[in-house]
Amino acid sequence: MGYSPFKVGDVVTNEVMRSAFRIGNMGGMCKSNTYNCLVLISDHTKGLYDDKWYGTELHYTGMGQEGDQTLNGNQNGTLYNSRTSGIEVHLFEVIDKGEYTYRGVVKLTGKPYQEIQPDKNKNPRKVWMFPITPITGAPEYSKEKLDEVHVKLEAQAEKMTLSELETIAKARSSKEPSIKVVTAKQRDRDEFVAVYTKKRAKGICQLCGQPAPFRDKLGNPYLESHHIVWLSNGGEDTIKNSVALCPNCHKKMHVVNDPNDVAKLKTLNSTL
Repeated sequence: MGYSPFKVGDVVTNEVMRSAFRIGNMGGMCKSNTYNCLVLISDHTKGLYDDKWYGTELHYTGMGQEGDQTLNGNQNGTLYNSRTSGIEVHLFEVIDKGEYTYRGVVKLTGKPYQEIQPDKNKNPRKVWMFPITPITGAPEYSKEKLDEVHVKLEAQAEKMTLSELETIAKARSSKEPSIKVVTAKQRDRDEFVAVYTKKRAKGICQLCGQPAPFRDKLGNPYLESHHIVWLSNGGEDTIKNSVALCPNCHKKMHVVNDPNDVAKLKTLNSTL
């Protein structure tokens, strides 16, 4: 392997990355003439390009923000010919804005192909997709980080018109969903506390006061255990901090978590 200023997994700023490779601020594909290598940036915080992982292989979108992308006179051609030219290709991913994670050297492992994606003006155009694979294998992602990215992209989408969304949604639709290796911290909750909480409610949602909307396969009223103060916020896994909610109210608590609803549930359990 040739020039490699970082270790796989290192997180650096844009400035540090570009200084190390001696490349200009010229978008997501940059050629380093000093070290004779190509640097790719896959930025998941932006909605324009649609790079997707399929197992160990990242399908990377070529350069060119407006109109059909070409292979002539740009770094798309450099990447396209990398298997025969021998030029080394380095990949960085952006999961958090401003944080560039080094994925190491990648190889073109599949045949480049074209598909339709919107350009910066939301007009459909042909883009080049390059199947590349890190020589160290597929990276692992923090579930928390990916959730943050999804929230930010949804916020971008909410600001668009229905027509703009239709164009992008059609282009980004995929018969084969992206697959990533995800790691997550999980807070264990006690099954006996959860079951007791649901049995104690006797089939009635403790927030809306309505009967469970259906019964499970065993014939029991279907309610879900919920921690009034979330475990992720330091809440206790106790019967006093647990309530039984219908699926609709449970979702509401995780999306809205209205202080009035929290106060109501705390009052219901105040005597426990």
